[in-house]
Amino acid sequence: MAASKTPHTSTSVGIVTPQTAHFTEPLPLRSGAVLHDYQLVYETYGALNTDRSNAVLVCHALNASHHVAGVYAEEPGNTGWWDNMIGPGKPLDTHRFFVIGVNNLGGCHGSTGPLNINPDTGKPWGGDFPVITVEDWVDAQARLADHLGIKQFAAVMGGSLGAMQALAWAIRYPQRLRHSIVIACAPNLSAQNIAFNEVARQAIITDPDFNEGNYQAQDVAPKRGLRVARMVGHITYLSDDEMANKFGRQLKHGKPGYSFDTEFEIESYLRHQGNKFADYFDANTYLRITKALDYFDPAFGHDGNLSQALKAVAAGVLVISFTTDWRFSPERSREIVQALLDNRARVTYAEIDAPHGHDAFLLDDPRYHRLVAAYFARVTEELA
Repeated sequence: MAASKTPHTSTSVGIVTPQTAHFTEPLPLRSGAVLHDYQLVYETYGALNTDRSNAVLVCHALNASHHVAGVYAEEPGNTGWWDNMIGPGKPLDTHRFFVIGVNNLGGCHGSTGPLNINPDTGKPWGGDFPVITVEDWVDAQARLADHLGIKQFAAVMGGSLGAMQALAWAIRYPQRLRHSIVIACAPNLSAQNIAFNEVARQAIITDPDFNEGNYQAQDVAPKRGLRVARMVGHITYLSDDEMANKFGRQLKHGKPGYSFDTEFEIESYLRHQGNKFADYFDANTYLRITKALDYFDPAFGHDGNLSQALKAVAAGVLVISFTTDWRFSPERSREIVQALLDNRARVTYAEIDAPHGHDAFLLDDPRYHRLVAAYFARVTEELA
């Protein structure tokens, strides 16, 4: 167990330590490539019960990682990305559940990815690392569950790209989870969303330091492209109203400077986010994660019939959307709900009136958190 027995605060899992699982059984990927040797970095919070039935897998979105809750002893300011959701007495209560966060394959936070050494060449994978899909991540997570002795999850949960994984779990391993919690999701990306991702990728690929993805060998990084990619992405995470409320048309110095420097507060914010992101995230990882988003489409192999794609789902499913999320709109969540209803699946749907846009799934909205807490209370009753 990674969580400290001494809580950092009364509602925190406290100091946590990442763990590593190493796998040598070949993992076939959807692309046709095979990973013969790889590792997954993960964290756990809470305690696994005697029959190993209270485990909850939390899947991360684009730029997150295995560090879901708590803090690191050496980095007390580095709080887990969903710490407001997970911990003692929180909606996902670690007094009741054993929670697992894992860094996906192809990531840049410890799991095998482009920054790691390719055992076949003795050099960093770089641009040669294979393209990864949501289904590949889920298959790797299933092997981690085997490694931990977990035959069935009480729930698999995620928001955005993490929600796609939670849905894929219900499709690929219907008997290995009792509930799937799908937040701020879509059954596939719209053409507009794919377009945003392609603009972001082109910003990286056309950066002079990209070197066909092998920038690490040249001791450089395509940070300029990665900054722009993050700026493009960040625009899509906020609603227009939220951006207006936060920044409006405020000028940093109160009047126009008639230059191309950062004059508007929104420009300053986007550049800050881009600079910060480019300092810790890997460009090759960003390319692969956005492609995984683009490729996700359970209905693709069923002639576009989502109901047919979800026919195998046996888990109870909670679907949550947010009214101002224009990237993954409530209409897209309702497509998932309708397809589940077509199969008489156990589904609960909630549409939260929130002003924050797509990022709402990460924020402290009391109605949203009460809903998740109530659902997990039902899951707890099943364990009794």
